[in-house]
Amino acid sequence: MVHQELSKPQQPSYTEALVSALHIVFTNSIVKFGDTYWRQISGTGMGIAPAPPWAAIFYALHEQHFVPKWSSHLVFYKRFIDDIIGIWLPHPDMATDTSLWSAFCNDLQQWHGLEWIVSPHSTRCNFMDLALTLTPTGKIDTNLFEKSQNLYLYIPPGSAHPKGMIKGLIFGNTLRIMRLCSHEGDVTTHLTNFKTRLLARGYPLSLLEPLFLQAIQDAKTFITNQGRDHLTPPPTHNTSTKIFLHLEFHPEDPKPQAIHRLWQEYGSEPEGKRPLRDMCNSFKEKVNLDSLTIAYSQPPNLRNRFSVRDISGRGRDVSSYLVE
Repeated sequence: MVHQELSKPQQPSYTEALVSALHIVFTNSIVKFGDTYWRQISGTGMGIAPAPPWAAIFYALHEQHFVPKWSSHLVFYKRFIDDIIGIWLPHPDMATDTSLWSAFCNDLQQWHGLEWIVSPHSTRCNFMDLALTLTPTGKIDTNLFEKSQNLYLYIPPGSAHPKGMIKGLIFGNTLRIMRLCSHEGDVTTHLTNFKTRLLARGYPLSLLEPLFLQAIQDAKTFITNQGRDHLTPPPTHNTSTKIFLHLEFHPEDPKPQAIHRLWQEYGSEPEGKRPLRDMCNSFKEKVNLDSLTIAYSQPPNLRNRFSVRDISGRGRDVSSYLVE
């Protein structure tokens, strides 16, 4: 499948190189445990970047053959890596339908030892963060699905994070709730619970109230205009004109606005001097830089300090337990 897709005329001509690189990555998954090293010889190490699409492609090879076989009953079928949702049209005879459903479930499992946990077909199901209900009228109602084990441990206000973090959290989750819930009552319930949980984490109501009001308004505007984005093409920007400044975040550092001002005054366009974009490097090529992007990284936190990842020096070496 990889060869077929990458060999299409419109694709770049580096098929063999990419396939060879993937072969190296997937056959040399090395894990360090204590003072020992192990190479994974079965399955795929899910910590590597290409693993999710690789897993999706791997089972798609099986789906190409067995899904069409059930098209008269399986009227809808979608999968996201290892989560599947489908709509099953039952046979009028219950005994026949039970037999067909059992055969379909068996077909799911017939692929290199993969085992799927299949829920009985029902008019209600949870898929990812979505709860779906098929109503008697044939309409599908949607609601937000939240696991009962979720502790909602949002970052507290005293944490050393950018001040815009809480705004992003509220705006993003408000939009998510309003897009996923079919009924206004469910939207109100989830937004109220969300605000209550943030209050419990220490955020003052005076901070939350205006943010929630603005988030709701912005979400309504976004949902109303959804689908119109294709009418106006997104602006194009040549990333080669950007320079990135990587900093470890600290709340007492200069504000981004101050750094951008210094960049303009002393780097990009110093007064009375040539702009940086018009200067040449040692190869006589124009620098062509006119935009600064500040990229913040997370500083070490309590989990980094107290979660033990290095077990060396904490007892016997792992190798001493190995038996020839």
